[in-house]
Amino acid sequence: MESKRYEIGLKKLQEVDGAEGISVVESLNDFAPDMGKYIVEFAFGDIYNRNGLSLTNRQAVTIAALSALGGCEKQLQIHINAALNVGLKQEEIIEIIIHCVPYIGFPKALNALSVAKEVFKDKKTGGE
Repeated sequence: MESKRYEIGLKKLQEVDGAEGISVVESLNDFAPDMGKYIVEFAFGDIYNRNGLSLTNRQAVTIAALSALGGCEKQLQIHINAALNVGLKQEEIIEIIIHCVPYIGFPKALNALSVAKEVFKDKKTGGE
């Protein structure tokens, strides 16, 4: 039986990430279901449902954080898609990454821009 927190988180995950986010959680079901539960309940049930930031602001912060971390290209790809889903424009996503350059350096920003370029290309061609 799913908790109320899980139901709330799943609804927010679908709103933000759509099918791709659900796919990530489902991909964990056969070997690490608790991780999927934590993503849904904590990240999307608790954090994404807090007041104070819009979904576009949350995705901007997430893109900046994942860009800064580096090595998170798959998660960055998912969150760039999510940013587009919640209303950020391609130009805004590019600007978020460029704004990070003084703080994260050129290599990480270039890697993030490469991910963004692929996401934008996939959106235009209809492949994901």
